Amino acid sequence: MLTFFIKHFFQLILVMLVISLIAFAVQSKLGDPVAQMTAMSASAEEKAALRESLGLNDPFFVQYGRYLYNAVQGDFGTSYFFKRPTIEVILEKLPATAELVFASALIVIGLSIPLGVYTAIHPRSWLTKIIMGVSIVGISIPVFLTAILLLYVFSQWLGWLPSYGRGEVIKFTYWSTGLFTISGLKHLVLPAVALSSIMLPLFIRLVRAEMMESLGQEYIRFARAKGLSKREIRYKHALRNTMLPVITVGGVQIGIMLAYTILTETVFQWPGMGFMFLEAVNRADIPLLTTYIIFVGLIFVVTNTIVDLVYGLIDPRVNLSGGKKS
Repeated sequence: MLTFFIKHFFQLILVMLVISLIAFAVQSKLGDPVAQMTAMSASAEEKAALRESLGLNDPFFVQYGRYLYNAVQGDFGTSYFFKRPTIEVILEKLPATAELVFASALIVIGLSIPLGVYTAIHPRSWLTKIIMGVSIVGISIPVFLTAILLLYVFSQWLGWLPSYGRGEVIKFTYWSTGLFTISGLKHLVLPAVALSSIMLPLFIRLVRAEMMESLGQEYIRFARAKGLSKREIRYKHALRNTMLPVITVGGVQIGIMLAYTILTETVFQWPGMGFMFLEAVNRADIPLLTTYIIFVGLIFVVTNTIVDLVYGLIDPRVNLSGGKKS
């Protein structure tokens, strides 16, 4: 276990160095920071003095080294628009996005596993045909169209649910949540359903395919020959092996949902990191964009580490320090 954490810690450092280098290189090509920080009336001498004081005339790697030194101390720069540290702005938006992804993941996990297992066990039933047909429709429709359709039906037409915003939230120190208020939960329903609409069909099909493959394996036939009950064979032996690839894909997909909620948050005006990223692009807020890219990279690395850890705990044959046990 210690080897696992040491190995992944150094992997994390290496990956974050590469991501930060790419993000910093992109930042240097996105525009002139001095133009963003000075008024139109500023003279050329004033701009040149500011450029020198910011170290923008230094070689690229000198600037990158200075950026890394500051980043290690938690200073990722100041947002042009918010006039505050970029990491502070992102952490302020993180609870809204994390809450949205959490609700979407619950929908995906809660529906995809039972539906996927059912369609694998009963491949010819009429309900299976309906589920698979709906899943094809779900995969085919882009998230933003699903979001607009949900808005029209449940907000504009029926008037059951609010159409935008996060509703009433409760603050616990630095973390704000709407999960404990009726208003917050009502505001969460439509964005969570919209965000899960693209992942749910994929996971139903993934669980179904893996379950059908597991049910055809030799050890399942051996279990039947031993006289084990259908319930024990399906849910104790086949489902357990089915979950291994599902966890691997699921971990990556949850990371993607957390990082790329831009469309859903934009349609529902959800005040999270995705909506903030789109606003930062429109405002050419380069330091905020750079910090967002690095933060998203960190999310992916941490998510994959957790997936590897869970994978090893579920499958005892997996050696967490690398490879499979013999």
